Amino acid sequence: MHYAVRRITAEEWRELRELTLEALRDSPGAFNLSYAGTAARSEDDWRQQTAAEATAGSHATFTARGEDGAWVGLAGVEPVPGVPDTVCVRSVYVAPAHRGAAGPAAELVRATIRHARDHTDARWLTLGVNESNGRALAFYRRLGFEDTGKVIPYVRNPAERVLILGYPHFRDDSR
Repeated sequence: MHYAVRRITAEEWRELRELTLEALRDSPGAFNLSYAGTAARSEDDWRQQTAAEATAGSHATFTARGEDGAWVGLAGVEPVPGVPDTVCVRSVYVAPAHRGAAGPAAELVRATIRHARDHTDARWLTLGVNESNGRALAFYRRLGFEDTGKVIPYVRNPAERVLILGYPHFRDDSR
């Protein structure tokens, strides 16, 4: 199957909301957000977020669409609050039927890397993965992310840990 990966537009707040809620239902432990809190957000909140993700230089969300135009994946990138010179890949999700080597996950992450490289002055690109998510850890390592040695508590359950991975070739290659 062929997938189209592109940045969202400001008008696509409904689609972003639906796929975000799907991601939280499917993989609740993979995100810092709760389903209930996210579902309760107002239309105006979604419109504002989507407009920012579509137009801001440093923040962006990309979507993968199947041949029928349906949204099947997403990934975002944004500066890390309080951490200078650092941007992070976040909110990577692909619907179960579209996962695997032939799916759009790698291209979604590459889109966030290109965006961060082209639209920020950051020197570091990172992402966080729950230590129990072995499949995601293996995927990111295949893409070139490496352990940084940094570990933080998982926001939704501080007994769990999030491993911070870095992309060492962020500024010196064109992957």
